[in-house]
Amino acid sequence: MLEIVGSLTSSLWIYPVVAVSVLLDVFLPLLPSGILVITAATAAAAGSAVAHVPDVLGLLLCAATASVLGDLVAYRLAWSGGARLDRAIARSRRLTSAQERLGAALARGGGTLVILARFAPAGRSVVSLGAGAARRRARDFLPWSALAGVTWAGYSVALGYFGGQWLGTSWLATGVSVTALFAAGAGATYFMRRPAPQK
Repeated sequence: MLEIVGSLTSSLWIYPVVAVSVLLDVFLPLLPSGILVITAATAAAAGSAVAHVPDVLGLLLCAATASVLGDLVAYRLAWSGGARLDRAIARSRRLTSAQERLGAALARGGGTLVILARFAPAGRSVVSLGAGAARRRARDFLPWSALAGVTWAGYSVALGYFGGQWLGTSWLATGVSVTALFAAGAGATYFMRRPAPQK
């Protein structure tokens, strides 16, 4: 498996693979899109020492764009999902709570929840589908989704690239960077689960 990922990062196929992985992980949160982005960015840290390495800016744009497009697709599908999706959300206390908190955050003009959710496991799915199912206006949701996508992509690419610069372009650098990504996810999950302040 590691050999496949390693050979993939040295080919132009890395960009479409990253794009598809990031785009689809809103529907399949178990896809290792963050790990893939970090691994490619670690390879990019090799610079001109290696013949074919991914371009850092290209990775950033690819991952951020795919993240926003994935959110938009999920949002539109949930928007048109109708009564079936509403019933599915109503059966889940977690989804209902997330939808209510998202609605309150967007109504206040604050999209911090959307940004935090991009780092939390499955948080992106809950927020994108919840915003669409609740018929939140696109102009309230999509700017925050774009900021979340750029923030997540920038953080992931920076972790891989600077980890590769400091620790060398090795699996150790990738492992340390992935651990930092998981730590950010754990922190985001903690802040998302904190009860809203009482007024």
